[in-house]
Amino acid sequence: MASILEEYEYSQSSRHSALQQSRLSASNIGIAHSGFVNARLEEEKPIFTKQRIDFTPPEKINHLTVCNNQLCMSLGKDTLLRIDLGKPDQPNQIEIGRKDDAKVYNLFLDTTGSHLVISLNTNESLYLNRNTQKIRSLSRWKGHLIESIGWNKFLGTEANTGPILVGTNQGHIYEAEISTSEGSLFSTNPDQYFRQVHILDEDGSPAPVCSLEIERGIESKYFIIATTRKRLFQFVGRVPEGSEQQGFSSIFNQNADHFPSFQEFPANLGYSEIAFYTPKLRTSPRSFAWMMGNGVLYGTVDYGRPDSLLSDVQVWEYPTDIDFNFNKPISIVLTQFHFLLLLPDRVKAVCILNGQVVFEDVFPDKFGSLKKMIKDFAVGLIWIYTEKAVFRYHIQRESRDVWQMYMSMGKFDLAKEYCKDRPECRDIVLAKEAENCFQNKKYIESAKCYALTQNYFEEIALKFIEAKQEEALKEFLLKKLKNLKQGEKTQITLLVTWLAELYLNRLGTLEADETKRCQFLDSRDEFRSFLRDSKIKECLYNNRSTIYDLLASHGNVEDMVFFSVIMQDYERVISHYCQHDEYDEAIDILSKHRDETLFYKFSPVLMQHIPKKVVDAWIQMGNRLDAKKLIPALVNYSQIGSTQQINETIRYMEFCVYQLAVTDEAIHNYLLSLYAKYKPEALLWYLEQAGTHSSDIHYDLKYALRLCAEHGHHKACVHVYKIMELYEEAVDLALQVDVDLAKSCADLPEDDEELQKKLWLKIARHVVQEEKDVRKAMNCLSSCNLLKIEDILPFFPDFVTIDHFKEAICISLEEYNKHIEELKQEMEEATESAKRIREDIQEMRNKYGMVDSQDKCAVCDFPLLNRPFNLFLCGHMFHCDCLYQEVYPQLSKHKRSKLDELQKKLLATSQVTKSRRPKKEDDTTSLGKGQESREQIKSDIDDIIAAECVYCGELMIKSIDKPFIDKQKYEEEKLSWL
Repeated sequence: MASILEEYEYSQSSRHSALQQSRLSASNIGIAHSGFVNARLEEEKPIFTKQRIDFTPPEKINHLTVCNNQLCMSLGKDTLLRIDLGKPDQPNQIEIGRKDDAKVYNLFLDTTGSHLVISLNTNESLYLNRNTQKIRSLSRWKGHLIESIGWNKFLGTEANTGPILVGTNQGHIYEAEISTSEGSLFSTNPDQYFRQVHILDEDGSPAPVCSLEIERGIESKYFIIATTRKRLFQFVGRVPEGSEQQGFSSIFNQNADHFPSFQEFPANLGYSEIAFYTPKLRTSPRSFAWMMGNGVLYGTVDYGRPDSLLSDVQVWEYPTDIDFNFNKPISIVLTQFHFLLLLPDRVKAVCILNGQVVFEDVFPDKFGSLKKMIKDFAVGLIWIYTEKAVFRYHIQRESRDVWQMYMSMGKFDLAKEYCKDRPECRDIVLAKEAENCFQNKKYIESAKCYALTQNYFEEIALKFIEAKQEEALKEFLLKKLKNLKQGEKTQITLLVTWLAELYLNRLGTLEADETKRCQFLDSRDEFRSFLRDSKIKECLYNNRSTIYDLLASHGNVEDMVFFSVIMQDYERVISHYCQHDEYDEAIDILSKHRDETLFYKFSPVLMQHIPKKVVDAWIQMGNRLDAKKLIPALVNYSQIGSTQQINETIRYMEFCVYQLAVTDEAIHNYLLSLYAKYKPEALLWYLEQAGTHSSDIHYDLKYALRLCAEHGHHKACVHVYKIMELYEEAVDLALQVDVDLAKSCADLPEDDEELQKKLWLKIARHVVQEEKDVRKAMNCLSSCNLLKIEDILPFFPDFVTIDHFKEAICISLEEYNKHIEELKQEMEEATESAKRIREDIQEMRNKYGMVDSQDKCAVCDFPLLNRPFNLFLCGHMFHCDCLYQEVYPQLSKHKRSKLDELQKKLLATSQVTKSRRPKKEDDTTSLGKGQESREQIKSDIDDIIAAECVYCGELMIKSIDKPFIDKQKYEEEKLSWL
């Protein structure tokens, strides 16, 4: 860990650089007021945070490399130190074991951190695997000073590097492969092969291969990037699928026919270094930065290009304070938005977006000059070392200020992308973008951006109004309305009203110009779509009177009707159609929305003009309409209307009565009146099917009688009389119409023979006296059994001869004779029955039964003679009280109540007897009367209880279907058996 003084020194310098950076950022922003308040609870940490490693090397550090959290460094002349940064307290020190003057020239560690190549200044190379302690010589590499290695990220494993590329200081590029296996008996070297594939040169002579990088694109295409001091070469070729292990010779062979593409810069730094930015381990690089003499060549990596991997390249010149004679750059590291340059005494971070230095960190002289800078792609840490110390940089929120740079460059989409989690910054970007669009007269785009900001609403609105840009203002208001919450009712109301006014102004302007008909139709559709918006539905409903006033002030009737439909204000819509004689549209609205109240209100008007469609709509509504509430409209136009209106009225009333089965008296009375006035042929049929009993009738009988009488419908009157059971009136009226009808009426009072005879006499008198038809009178005798010839004889005149009645008189006499014989037979049978009854009574008086002292009650099984008892002819004997208990539950309700009453009377007479004073002479009579009364009560009780044997009589037969155990006591009985 760093010392306390060093930490303090570092914190002061970091704070100073962060404040300077924030001031520079703030000075570049000149934006109008935002609604956000930028309040930070603590000072924001810098992007690059330096930390000195708590490590004091025993010897000076010559070289250091880090990859995949594995750190290797060369100390002094002959020591190699390995540290697994996941276990920093377990360092591994290995002696190289060279006795000559050989020194470590460079260290190369692969992306997995498993393979370490040690290049010596004696043109030799050594190899060390992470899993071993033994350093092995690469004999095939001998004679070459290694400057760079291009590791195979795609085929390399912990045990094998796969095909790799090796660059020397003589411009040679070799292909090699290293394996940790011991090999065969005759070959123990780890290097499998080492063959030359290409030579790089500058100005006609070989140049050191400063960097090598291998990348794989799509469709098995490989890109090899190699750099010298002034040139950057690209080799592009395809490796057949499945032959990757054969190496990269084929790629260089494909480029052998023509000189490889390269980029060259005139200045010479003496060396160069290329760095790549890879977002995550084992992913492809996204960008590159090549440090060379003229500056830093920066660009993106595009794998889709056919002949080049590098795209959108540009050169950033070195900061002006860098002097190649004193402090030329040593190393470079690339991050997402910066490249870091290592100078002998400091580190500079340059933004790749604008080329400005955003961070500078000066190292104290006590640590010595800086030697190299390395980035570990696995964890994103940057390492720097001197001969005496090791440092590392943490990168924190590198993209937090990028939005400002993109904004200043006019790349607003990218700026918004990098501040999407910081609303106050996004607001500034949107305001800047809106202002830029406004200045470029892109008013619609400006309005959309302004609507997303927190700038003052009034200022922006006035800005568009002053520029006379109503469309942009409308767009701004629409976006603002979309962003409001449902709870902001006041703001929503304001915006909705304003937008409605703008739309109506626009429609009014376009409607007046016939050449802009298409624009008018589009604007009207847009306005109607606005009115249909579900978000503002509640606002429109609460402020519908205001919208109606606006529509009315502009004379926009069509949109007023449309708005009424949206608000479900169908009353206004239908009123509009009725006022303009558009009755078909009105009934369509009624039929579609099926509002009962509107039907009741507008039916009178519509019935006058389109009765058939109105009745059709009523019928479709079915039970939802109360027909009684429609009667006023029907009555009005059935009285003064045409035949069509009357027929439609009758049709609807028939639908109510026959289809809906309406029983309301008013409906039936009205239909009856319509039949009586306009359709008499259906009147009698209606009355007959309505029923013949008053309880089944739904119309008023008296009203029906009066109505039929007024219009002279006598048969209908007769039918009503019959229902009212006014048979005499029915017969009297029927005789005026048809004798047969009168006869049918005369037979109705079946239970009253006297009335029936009276009615038939009326018919006979009418036939004799009015029609003077003797034959019909004789037919009356045959039709009614109650009439005799002597009943109708007084109705005939004196001149009628007896010949017409001879047959009837003979029949009558025969019937009298027959009746006398029947009476005589009945008298004889009655006399015989009386005689037999007297004999049975006499026989019963002499009957008796024997009771033994050992006999027991059939119910309780106790001796019978202990208590009063009853003896039946069947032989069963019961105590009186036992018999009572057996018989009482089986008696009918009426008999039980009568028995209870007799028991109460018996109890009352007993109490009276006990309370009497000593007998006197004048009390003897009353006492005797009381005794007789008591005996009579007992006799009545016996008549009920002892009428028959409870086991042999009718009670036992009736109880055959009763369960043995009462349902109420079943559960109790069941539990007693458990």
